[in-house]
Amino acid sequence: MSGAPTGKNSRRKAAERRTGWKRLLSKTDAQIHAAVMQDPDINPTDEAFWAKAKVVMPRPKRTVTMRLDADLLEWFRGNRGYQTRINAILRAYMNAQVVRSRHRG
Repeated sequence: MSGAPTGKNSRRKAAERRTGWKRLLSKTDAQIHAAVMQDPDINPTDEAFWAKAKVVMPRPKRTVTMRLDADLLEWFRGNRGYQTRINAILRAYMNAQVVRSRHRG
């Protein structure tokens, strides 16, 4: 066997190297909280949010075989979670079509 890393464990280890754990562990809780609150994509939650929160179980998935253009599939496979991303894009398209058909009829 070659010494080349493969599989999920090597991807996880690569992600851990990029995380900068030493830098993160050197921060106080207050510094981490301040950094999080500066993130424009953050959606802070409070007690009222969690009082109304519901557990939503994921829908079961089915295995299918599809024929896709090679370059399209390669582009999606360039990122982790590509199957989930494709599913989300198809769901958004489906939802848009459902809304569109409701407005027509």
